[in-house]
Amino acid sequence: MSNAFVSIIMGSDSDLPLLENTMAILKGFGIRYEARVASAHRTPDVVSSYVADAEKRGCAVFIGAAGLAAHLAGAIAARTTRPVIGIPCDGGPLSGVDALYSTVQMPGGIPVATVAVGKAGAKNAAYLAAQIIALTDPEIDAKVKADRKAASEEVMKKDQKLQEKLVNI
Repeated sequence: MSNAFVSIIMGSDSDLPLLENTMAILKGFGIRYEARVASAHRTPDVVSSYVADAEKRGCAVFIGAAGLAAHLAGAIAARTTRPVIGIPCDGGPLSGVDALYSTVQMPGGIPVATVAVGKAGAKNAAYLAAQIIALTDPEIDAKVKADRKAASEEVMKKDQKLQEKLVNI
């Protein structure tokens, strides 16, 4: 496993089912991660102290996931210069659009790499974190490339089956 780790901070424990996708992908790449529940608005001091501590311990990438208009990823980004990936969680009366806007709209100089709302975003956050770590870890780089190749081969197999089916129609 890589020495670098990813910190996953979720705004609520109700976000855990979504983030299990993120954790499974990181684990598959052999990337260590830790996860916490903290709120940008209800526990800002906890977010601040945790981010500082995680950075000192070698956190390479932070992932912040929150729904509604909670701005957890932005609160994380305000406290670190490490890459921050924001996952807008779906749900609520606006189905995650409010979370998307609050995650993607950052002031200049405080970036948050924002992924898609919901499950696809949770997966892509893990892949993006792996790609960031791969910049300095050849083992993770090889795993990311192998995963991408396997995904490509899977699509080609599906196309081959489609072509065979079309011949018989």
